[in-house]
Amino acid sequence: MIPGEIQVGQGEIAINVGRATLTVRVENTGDRPVQIGSHYHFYEANPALQFEREPTKGYRLNIISGTAVRFEPGQGRAVELVEYAGSKTIYGFRGEIMGPLSGSSVDTVAKTGAPS
Repeated sequence: MIPGEIQVGQGEIAINVGRATLTVRVENTGDRPVQIGSHYHFYEANPALQFEREPTKGYRLNIISGTAVRFEPGQGRAVELVEYAGSKTIYGFRGEIMGPLSGSSVDTVAKTGAPS
């Protein structure tokens, strides 16, 4: 072994095995490119991205951590999303969901901008 060398095992690394996935068609209707990172809550993505949002609540892109998908103006494509794991508590992003995904406060924040 050489100092600093990284030795990895053989084969492919499977990600997000056993988690619920969802495929949605997305179109960038804006005049600027939009890039979405691997762990961004897809439901709260840029409003210029047109897609059926409600089913994407609690999902993120099913891509390798630290990567992103870029949508050029006028571009449409299907993307695969994967459900968040753990406590499913979401803070930040665009502030549309501020707390646990289960419960009435999620719906209130998404619709009114203020928790109940």
